[in-house]
Amino acid sequence: MSAVFRHGYKRLAAIVLLMQLVFGPAAPVAAQEPGTAAAPPAKVQQLIELLDDPEVRQWLTARQAATPAVASPRPGLASQLVAKIRGHLDGMRGAMPRVGSEWAGARDRIAVEMQGHGAMPILRGFALVLLVGYGAEYLLRYFVRRSARRSSIQSGYGFAAFDRIAPLVVFAVAAIAAFVLADWPSRLEAAVAPLVIAWIGARLMIAIVWAALRPAIEADPEAETLDNSATLTADVARFWYGRIALFICAVALLWAVTDMMQALSVAADVSDLTAAVLGLGILGLSIDTTLSRPVPEMAAGRRMLRNALLIGFLIVLWLVWAAGMKVLFWLGVYGLGLPPLLRFTSAATRSALDTEAADYIRVVRNVVIDRGVRFAIIALAAFWLAVVFRFNGSSMLQDDVFNRVFRGVLAGVVILLAADLLWQLTKEFINLYLRRASADVADPALLARSMRLRTLLPILRNFLAAFIAVVAVMMVLSGLGVQIGPLIAGAGVFGVAIGFGSQTLVKDIISGIFYMMDDAFRVGEYIQSGSYMGTVESFSIRSVKLRHHRGPVFTVPFGSLGAVQNMSRDWVIDKFKINVSYDTDVAKVKKVVKGVGAALLEDPELGPLILETVKMKGVEQFGDYGVTLSFAMKTKPGNQTQVRRRAQALIKEAFKENNIQFASPTVQVAGDDAQSTAAAAATRDAIARKNMAAAQGGEAAAE
Repeated sequence: MSAVFRHGYKRLAAIVLLMQLVFGPAAPVAAQEPGTAAAPPAKVQQLIELLDDPEVRQWLTARQAATPAVASPRPGLASQLVAKIRGHLDGMRGAMPRVGSEWAGARDRIAVEMQGHGAMPILRGFALVLLVGYGAEYLLRYFVRRSARRSSIQSGYGFAAFDRIAPLVVFAVAAIAAFVLADWPSRLEAAVAPLVIAWIGARLMIAIVWAALRPAIEADPEAETLDNSATLTADVARFWYGRIALFICAVALLWAVTDMMQALSVAADVSDLTAAVLGLGILGLSIDTTLSRPVPEMAAGRRMLRNALLIGFLIVLWLVWAAGMKVLFWLGVYGLGLPPLLRFTSAATRSALDTEAADYIRVVRNVVIDRGVRFAIIALAAFWLAVVFRFNGSSMLQDDVFNRVFRGVLAGVVILLAADLLWQLTKEFINLYLRRASADVADPALLARSMRLRTLLPILRNFLAAFIAVVAVMMVLSGLGVQIGPLIAGAGVFGVAIGFGSQTLVKDIISGIFYMMDDAFRVGEYIQSGSYMGTVESFSIRSVKLRHHRGPVFTVPFGSLGAVQNMSRDWVIDKFKINVSYDTDVAKVKKVVKGVGAALLEDPELGPLILETVKMKGVEQFGDYGVTLSFAMKTKPGNQTQVRRRAQALIKEAFKENNIQFASPTVQVAGDDAQSTAAAAATRDAIARKNMAAAQGGEAAAE
């Protein structure tokens, strides 16, 4: 009988399964005890027999497999980020009561390991590290200074930097080697290693900062600037050296403590809480530095607003750090500190180098050191950002698109740095040629070559800057996965369209190219084109700047120049005229002027400027009051005016000494002497009355 009941129970369970498969999930069915189950009705018996049919079972199995599963909603990126921040903050809040117990547990774990080694061997290991490290540092510093005294090179900036940094590098290598070779308990070694590395790293960083700020710290107190691009007095340099040293020590301590807690198996939430609390100390130091930092003179309201914005940004950075968003935190730190750090580094390196280098090797050295320091800073920042992404952006790194973009950005940084190095080398070489071309030379051929270089090199520099920038941008876009082929083709089509739409601009550019090929004018030459005249000051791609001798500057497009009169090439012939009376002996004038020309050649200032001294050419014309004589001389370009003025002054003095009269208007009155005297008296009276009337009219106008 019990077998029958069990068989009926199984059949009933099969029916329930069938209903669930056909109609979907139903409400739970209360199970009956096998001993109280009743016999199934006839229709149920028929249904059970149908369930035993293989075709029915196959259909039910297929129906169950085809039933779609209800997918749970996938949270978005924003909700994941909010949930992560909330979980991080909740974990830190829950870790507050466990801080003491976690540290006590870490201490107990170290104590257990130290029991097998003893305290004395561990102290001897510490003493060995200190002895080896400081001994190597002292020995190197001693030998370096001894060699410097023998070579008499103790006062150089490079020696001072080497004497400060090199012993610390040796100390770091020796101390780390001694620490590794010592027999430490494994957990104690993992806990002490961050402290040792932080200590060594802090000393090295402080020494590098001192080497960079040493020229300003030890500068003359009366000097106001470190160089032309950075305002940094000795007091300002000492302030920033002290603050940067404090920052380095605080950051090194924070890193060492957090890494030590991880080595001691302290809970992650307790470690995050400790890092946030230590970060408060760095935040306080940052706010105090913001308020007390030396700044240029500015309005009080503007300074308060700037300080408020900086303090607000620092507080937001600490909140981001406490929330566990390390990637966003480091991006904010880079945005705040990297630009001023790069500017200061460039100013410091340039102040320590010979900025007026006169040979190629020094130019390359200066550029490599200057841009190399910048490259090292940016490379370290990019490397650290990649490490932070690696450990804190794992969800984003799983995305292939993000990985490709991230690698493209890093490659783009390297490309831009390489392009910057190439541009700086090119620019410094061009500046070196320009400095050489600006030097005064006596040889006319060298002078002409120098002027041509001063004309063409600035144009070449602008062209190379545009070319390097375009190529670098194209390479960066290609690294990011952008197809640059269509961009180049589109730029070509767009350029053709722009060319048709701006024919005047194209005309100016092409005209300028042909002017340069013809060597029509150079920088420093005086030219005239139509109503424009002046000294050529500079060029652009489409125009030339002319400085008029009275001061105004004309910016003339090349397409508007037309025929150019260059008044500064080879030589200049200057002519002038003088009127003498009819009774003058022309031969005597010629002889007197010949003596004036000899005197001009003997002049120490004007003599070298004269190619052919002043000469009288002869009688030019007969005027109403006298004879017009023509004079000419040949001088170097641009000097004819001062030579002519001096020649005319000497001619006046010579004429006076030789009783040669200049022509002047005369009036002859016909009649006897009495009539002439009366006419002259009447003329004088008329002139006197006229002058008196004019004076009275002037007084009335004044009243």
